[in-house]
Amino acid sequence: MDARELLKRYAAGERDFYNVDLQGMSLIGVNLSKAHLRRANLSHTNLTGAFLKSVNLREANLCQANLRGSDLQEANLIVSNLEQANLCQANLIDANLRASNLIGANLSGANLKEAVLSEAVLKEANLSGAKLHEASLCRSNLSKALLIDTILEAANLTNAILAEANLKGANLSSALLNGANFTAANLSQGNLSRVKGNGTNMASANLTEAKLRGASLSWTTLRGANMTRANFYRAKLCWSNLTGAILVEAVLIDANLNQITLRNADLRRAIMPDGFQHD
Repeated sequence: MDARELLKRYAAGERDFYNVDLQGMSLIGVNLSKAHLRRANLSHTNLTGAFLKSVNLREANLCQANLRGSDLQEANLIVSNLEQANLCQANLIDANLRASNLIGANLSGANLKEAVLSEAVLKEANLSGAKLHEASLCRSNLSKALLIDTILEAANLTNAILAEANLKGANLSSALLNGANFTAANLSQGNLSRVKGNGTNMASANLTEAKLRGASLSWTTLRGANMTRANFYRAKLCWSNLTGAILVEAVLIDANLNQITLRNADLRRAIMPDGFQHD
């Protein structure tokens, strides 16, 4: 089937295109909303600006497809292959991408508000400037991903892997981070206010100038983390391990440091819970 026949049949009211092969075709700006494209082959296909609202692309192959600026709101992309796909500026509000392959995909500036990305593989993906308000990223793999200035407010990152990810300036306020792995991640200048991250691994992470007001990070590993000038006002860090951490000029006013480990930590000029500056 070629693009012309597909659009002719769609215009005639047909919606079932199960397992169709559209590899490498040009479908720029087409309207295929609510089409059934399960297991379709759309690798290298150009769908720039396409209207794909509520489309079923479950298990579809979209490897290296161009979906820049496309509308995929409420789309079913469960277990789909989007490796190295271009989803820059795409609308993915309420879309379901559970267990999908997004390795190396470009999602910069995309709107993923309340999208489901649980168990998705996003290694080395670009999500800079993307909007992920209240998105579900449980058990997702975002290792080495770019999340610069990304909005993850109230997102669920429970047990997610973000090792070596770049989250500089990202907004994670009120996010769920329980059990997440941020080993060697860059969270500098990020907003982690009111996050719930008990049992999180932030060993060797960069939290320079990060905002952690009211954060709950009990039982968290922060060994060797750089928290220079970070703000922990009223944060909860009880039973956390900060061995070898850098807390130069950090603000710890009213923070809960019960049973915390600070062996070999650098606390020069830090403002301690009682309001006094550490020597």
